[in-house]
Amino acid sequence: MAPTMPRKPAILWLEEPEDHDYPAAESYLRLVFNAKASDTYIRQLRAAPVLQFKAKDIFRASGLSLLGVSNSHVQKDIGKIHDGKDLSPLLLVRHTPSARVIIADGYHRLCAVYSLDEDALIPAKIVG
Repeated sequence: MAPTMPRKPAILWLEEPEDHDYPAAESYLRLVFNAKASDTYIRQLRAAPVLQFKAKDIFRASGLSLLGVSNSHVQKDIGKIHDGKDLSPLLLVRHTPSARVIIADGYHRLCAVYSLDEDALIPAKIVG
């Protein structure tokens, strides 16, 4: 008999980002951009539709390193996945000059999902 692969847990998502995700994204974006640009991105993110991208593609586009499962925030999100709780979609900003995607909110969720299934589709709002 062929060995069976462990089944990947179902990853559940909210239809829209949670309200508190936007101030978190704004706080991060204000480190990268001035207040006017940050405000514009947040306004655009609130109005943007939710799309889906593979976890591995978001990582490649961001150029960020994967946080390990030992990170407490990643562990918390993995726990939510195993408990069947819905995760909030990511908030992303395309930064054309650097040819990168900025993860304004959801980096730990992305790392948690990637650690379980790099091909998982992740809902996200993206602007820029």
